[in-house]
Amino acid sequence: MKKGLIILLTLVVLMTGIAFANGKSESKAAAPAQPENNVLRLITWSGYAPDSLIKKFEEETGIKVEVTLSNNEEMISKLRATRGGGFDLAQPSQDRISSVVSQYHIYQPIDYSKVNTDQLDPSLLAAVKKNTLVDGKSYAVPHVYGTSGLVVNKAKAPDVKDYRDLLDPKYKGRVSYRLKRPTLIGMGYAFGYDPFALYSDKEGYQKFLNDIADKLIAAKPVVRNYWDNGDQLLESLRSEEIWAAMAWEQAGWKLHAENPDIDYVAPESGALAWVDTFAIPAKSENVEGAYKWINFILRPENAAVFTNSEKYGTASKDAVKYLDPEISENFKRGLPPEVLAKIHWYPTVPPGLEEMEGKVLDKIKAAK
Repeated sequence: MKKGLIILLTLVVLMTGIAFANGKSESKAAAPAQPENNVLRLITWSGYAPDSLIKKFEEETGIKVEVTLSNNEEMISKLRATRGGGFDLAQPSQDRISSVVSQYHIYQPIDYSKVNTDQLDPSLLAAVKKNTLVDGKSYAVPHVYGTSGLVVNKAKAPDVKDYRDLLDPKYKGRVSYRLKRPTLIGMGYAFGYDPFALYSDKEGYQKFLNDIADKLIAAKPVVRNYWDNGDQLLESLRSEEIWAAMAWEQAGWKLHAENPDIDYVAPESGALAWVDTFAIPAKSENVEGAYKWINFILRPENAAVFTNSEKYGTASKDAVKYLDPEISENFKRGLPPEVLAKIHWYPTVPPGLEEMEGKVLDKIKAAK
């Protein structure tokens, strides 16, 4: 009897253990999955996240977008303060990424397998990958770009096709450009230099600057003025006081709508261009949401909403199919793929170079 009781108790213990184990297993299986992060904290420039696209994205994904408007300096400052936290996606310019990654580690490498790169202009993607490379990894996806080239009255100055043509004596008193670093860089390319390749050679860069300074000083009689006010420049071109200038595509296209003789011209030696990108902060709490937003914004029909509104180019290569007719024609005429392939995209400026450029620009301005 005692033996039978022991056997019975043993069976009860075993059955209880099995039931507990099964219950624990069922409890595990029944536990709900962790909810996906449904907030995307975006820090970006004004106009880069249109309300209509935010609403469309939220309806498609269920992710709420919280936008903080900023600029390059503020993005760096905010992300440095949190060591890459506080935001899930940022939009710095490509030349403000590699140096801050090296110094402060505020961004994480891009997983391009999660980016629909088939939507992107290949030359622009390659440039951004190259210019944001740190220790073998790239840190950005291109979004928006703008260029610096020529605005020309073709009826008055039909032979102006490159930056160096702004120094031609036959256009004496009819040209204008800014005394800023883009003029030095653009003239450098037009005269056969590769200024960006000289960034790592300060001695070579100084020789390049001195040569361009001599050319600009010799050509000072050709220049009507060194413009620093965009509205004044537009008025000078409208009145035909100025026939050719170094300026941005938006200025040229605005004047072209008023006078077909005036238009933006991409220089034969290559336009200069900036790119604003997508970069994911190091402590992003919604990385998957960030990639969803990137792919959503760069869908051609969505990218076109931005360009139709802001008039800036987009990295989405097929967005041109969805642009307003006038805007589409501007890009086809002024910035077709073959022009984009020749563009010189601004890389990060090494420490000390802007000081060197400033001294040269002061020298040019002071020269008689």
